[in-house]
Amino acid sequence: MSADGAVTQLAGSRLPHAPLMPETEEDTRTNTQATSPKTVSKTGPKTEPEYLSRLTSPLQAYGRSELPGTEKLHIRNVILWTSSEAGIIGNSDLLMADGKIEKIGTDLSTPAGYQVIEGADMHLTAGIIDEHSHIAVNGGLNEMSDAITSEVQIADVLNPDDIAIYRSLAGGVTTANLLHGSANPIGGQSQVIQLRWGESAEGLKFAQAHQGIKFALGENVKQSNWGERYTRRFPQSRMGVKALMSDAFNAARDYKDAQAQYAELRSREKRKQLSPRPDYRLQAIAQVLNGERDVHIHSYVQSEILMFLRLAEAYDFKVTAFTHVLEGYKLAPELAAHGAGASTFADWWAYKFEVYDAIPQNACLMMNAGVLTSINSDDFEMQRRLNQEAAKSVKYCDMSQEDAWKMVTINPAKQLGIDAITGSVEEGKQADLVLWDANPLSVYAKSQAVWIGGKRYFDRAEDRQMTQAIASERQALIQKILGSDPARLQGETTSEIIEPLWQCDTQFNAWGQNKESRL
Repeated sequence: MSADGAVTQLAGSRLPHAPLMPETEEDTRTNTQATSPKTVSKTGPKTEPEYLSRLTSPLQAYGRSELPGTEKLHIRNVILWTSSEAGIIGNSDLLMADGKIEKIGTDLSTPAGYQVIEGADMHLTAGIIDEHSHIAVNGGLNEMSDAITSEVQIADVLNPDDIAIYRSLAGGVTTANLLHGSANPIGGQSQVIQLRWGESAEGLKFAQAHQGIKFALGENVKQSNWGERYTRRFPQSRMGVKALMSDAFNAARDYKDAQAQYAELRSREKRKQLSPRPDYRLQAIAQVLNGERDVHIHSYVQSEILMFLRLAEAYDFKVTAFTHVLEGYKLAPELAAHGAGASTFADWWAYKFEVYDAIPQNACLMMNAGVLTSINSDDFEMQRRLNQEAAKSVKYCDMSQEDAWKMVTINPAKQLGIDAITGSVEEGKQADLVLWDANPLSVYAKSQAVWIGGKRYFDRAEDRQMTQAIASERQALIQKILGSDPARLQGETTSEIIEPLWQCDTQFNAWGQNKESRL
């Protein structure tokens, strides 16, 4: 029975027990997440095979029985994409130790205790960084009850079990900025994570990243085209969005002034009056005004982008990144003059009215105007192919491969305030690295290994072994069910509620409530 109540009849046929993987039983037990069946004596009575899964984190397919350790590696003779002024360097060696990039050069000697990876004809890059992501979140992205919800935090709903973490790792992604949805003009606080598959929710957090918050403009926040049940909340117009934000900034400024005045009082004076009432909603907005929290704002249309630029300048703060910003090419000089970054789609357009003027040359035109430009996903499927999204600017507007690769590495790192730590391949930086079997901008390129902080969180060979082990165990379980006594199965039903793919404007907060969805 499915989540919507529909009944599906299943049929199957009994097959022999699933064969062991090509490795020996001992190797399978060592290298995979499922044990092999017990061997059966040729002369003794037949017994049913026993399949026991290991305790893994997460406790699901591709979970880890133990976390990876920090490696000491000498990667030799690779094509190195530095994402720095050094550019793309052929025949390079790299030493990695203690989670850092220790040395880069040519024909380096291998220190004692270092493992060697022969990288001939392979490409080594910094890990991909996504400025706008919604993976690894449990229970919804939008607090839709109010137009301002700056007190809520994505950090409170991290889901380290999301398989999208592992799949994105396989696509070379090492860091993602998890944003609140776009149902509110002023939404919730964001959380930058590193894709440390197998870690806890706390273990995913990128502690050194700047604090951020999600703002939004356009169709989603005014909700005026969403049907009758969405016409009760202010604002219902674009001018209402601007007025609401102005009111919020004024209230936050008054709040921080009151806090500052109280802090300056002497102890005796403080005892004579009540301290200002803590307000977590206004506190987050006050941090924006103080330059302590970065604004990443969902946007599409030129007029709204220009409105928010003027609003930011009136309240004396800088916009860190206009995200999506599909009409950014129309006001690229204004974005550059303000110092705002832009994180856009490579070639999404015409999926709703406010994006009809999007063009695939948008990223090139903004970058040429001096805007710090990155490519984002806003979608877990696109996130694991961000290398290909970056390549589209090479196709559409002859952007150099080097600049295209920067749009998914060092540029988003700068937008998240982590460029001193990661985002490029330079000595002393954290070893967030991806080894590719082809040019990383190619549709044929596959990551062979992915390191975060010098720990190998994805390995292509290990992935193949786990895939085989999962398939073997699955087949054995199916045969076990088909071979069971039918009387024991009478009255049993199965149901499954699949976690939805969270989007910016997802309008539900629990599994199984996906009644409607808009981009």
